[in-house]
Amino acid sequence: MAKKQHCLQPRTTHRPPFSIQVPGIEKKEGEGIPRRHPKCVDGVKSYLEEDCRTTYEIVMRGARKFGDLHCMGSRELVQIHEETTMIKKMVDGQEVEIPKIWSYFEKSGYTYLSFNEYAQLMHDIGSGLRALGLEKGDRVQIFAATSGKWLAMAHGANSQSMTIVTAYDTLGQEGLTHSLKQTHAKAIFLDPHLLPQLMNPLDTATDVHYIIYNTEAPVKSEHIDKLKDKHPRLTIISFDDLVKLGQEKKHDPVPPSPEDLMGIMYTSGSTGPPKGVPLLHKAVIAAVSGVTVVIGPYIGPGDYLITYLPLAHILEFVFENACIFWGGTMGYGNPKTLADRSMRNCKGDIAEFRPTIMVGVPAVFETIKKGIIDKVSQAPAISQKLFWAALNAKQFLLNTGLPGVGILDNVIFKKVREATGGRLRIMMYGGGPIAKETQRFLSMIIAPMLCGYGLTETAAMGTLTDPCEWTTETNGTIVGSVEIKLVDYPEAGYFTNNELEQGEIWITGDSVVAGYYENDKETAEAFKDGWFMTGDIGEWTKEGHLRIIDRKKNLVKTQNGEYIALEKLESIYRSVTVVQNICVYADQTKTKPIAIIVPVEGVLKKLASELKVEGEYSDIVHNPKLRTAVLKQMHEVGRKAGLAGIELIEGVVLSSEEWTPENNMVTSAQKLNRRGLLERYKTEIDEVYAAA
Repeated sequence: MAKKQHCLQPRTTHRPPFSIQVPGIEKKEGEGIPRRHPKCVDGVKSYLEEDCRTTYEIVMRGARKFGDLHCMGSRELVQIHEETTMIKKMVDGQEVEIPKIWSYFEKSGYTYLSFNEYAQLMHDIGSGLRALGLEKGDRVQIFAATSGKWLAMAHGANSQSMTIVTAYDTLGQEGLTHSLKQTHAKAIFLDPHLLPQLMNPLDTATDVHYIIYNTEAPVKSEHIDKLKDKHPRLTIISFDDLVKLGQEKKHDPVPPSPEDLMGIMYTSGSTGPPKGVPLLHKAVIAAVSGVTVVIGPYIGPGDYLITYLPLAHILEFVFENACIFWGGTMGYGNPKTLADRSMRNCKGDIAEFRPTIMVGVPAVFETIKKGIIDKVSQAPAISQKLFWAALNAKQFLLNTGLPGVGILDNVIFKKVREATGGRLRIMMYGGGPIAKETQRFLSMIIAPMLCGYGLTETAAMGTLTDPCEWTTETNGTIVGSVEIKLVDYPEAGYFTNNELEQGEIWITGDSVVAGYYENDKETAEAFKDGWFMTGDIGEWTKEGHLRIIDRKKNLVKTQNGEYIALEKLESIYRSVTVVQNICVYADQTKTKPIAIIVPVEGVLKKLASELKVEGEYSDIVHNPKLRTAVLKQMHEVGRKAGLAGIELIEGVVLSSEEWTPENNMVTSAQKLNRRGLLERYKTEIDEVYAAA
């Protein structure tokens, strides 16, 4: 069973301080004294067990401790169902009907590998790579969507002391070429539909000799033939055949040391090519150890953890390695198949797997919240009143410590929880701020939502909310493997001697890398004396939690000379019912920001009906009356959140186009691609500012 399942209600039962100053350190001018987790008064926890100090040893420990328990589960794609509908669109000033094809997925149930079976798979892959001709120290690029085979390739390479190179599958050919050439990768594992994307990069990335394609989707033989014709040097093999090769030609593992290079993870920069972040094995172990200090007491065997975020990003990679350390069961999903509405003849991944732990980005949880509110709004009036009364009652009971919370959970909120499988105990989010209202709502209705803060350069380590220190006001406590200090940022008035200590967040510890891969210029700008300078602005609360209040790069000085924090505004305005996704933009020559919004289609149509605005969805998003109504809702939420006058949105651009990694509007981790969004909506932005 899972560990210690008590205390998993959205409330604080631990007593402060929630962080402590490092003993024996004198305050320096312009800096605060570094802080640690209270459990780490004698030093940070870079590892928790002497014989578990590499990713290879994590898997071996999992096999020893958890044996035949389920380690990970996956679903097979049975069929893709395509349905065509006609939609209206303006073409050259005329309204025409065009067909739009919608894809729905049919998948099998979950089948599982035990911890023992997964360890054997790791060794087979490692042997297969050696049989192909790779050696210790060679680089294996992974260019694929998240799956159990992705993680197995990483652990298989690491079992032979090979280094993985991660590139998310929407990186594009320029970024892919850069990562392949810079790291001199000799092999690449990828999803079969990405094979054509290798044609041009391999012209110059000539170190690549081995192509291994995933077998979770069918491969087109013409793609293989074209690659072989253009690049005769290549050996192209399926994942399944690689495993068979390893079974036939056994090679003893070559275990890495903690100081060996585990992987080079590429993170997109705002300008220029992606930056490589070199992660040693000890950095990943420090990350797993650091998060375990905070969350470990609440998670263990018997927990089910849904895994679907991009493994090419550090948050998911650390999370999945931590799952193996904790003995939990991972269930692989896909962002497109998480919900039932994307499926035919089967349930979505969440309802089928029924997780107890879920990690997501703010956009995922905003969608869940709006789905719940939409269902509640369709219920009879008496049921709606009962739901909202129960929500208020639960908050009151938790605040006062009175009994009765369990009754509300089991009677009123049970049906809502069934939409996420009915077993969720903990939700964690990272990758950006979330509206407090959303965090509080989902925490009360489903399970406590915890905030995580970290970066690729720190192996995702920074802070994490302890379930027994639940709050919507901060980013949580320091994880056990790092120290954090604040440094003055005078330009915007953030000083460590303010009433609440404020400044730029600097992080150090074994999970923090030494610098970027073969990039001295960027390294010098971001690293100093073992500290990573995050660019985020934080403050310590009186209880010792860290609160992120701004970001240097997203602070925009407007025409009146005052700063606007874009991410802060987005987290507030994202809670507006009509908003599905939002990008706040502030022109430095103007006094106020505007917002580009992807609306929730059903909510916008309902608003159009109330305002007697007729037309198809693709038409009404451009209706001035609707834009005005949405702007009014934005102002109401902004004022309620206490925003200053210059932070109130001056105008809105509404878009019917979904923002995806494929159209370059968001990254594969669902973070806004501000440059891509501004290029796409430049005309509309100019029109809105002109009208304002």
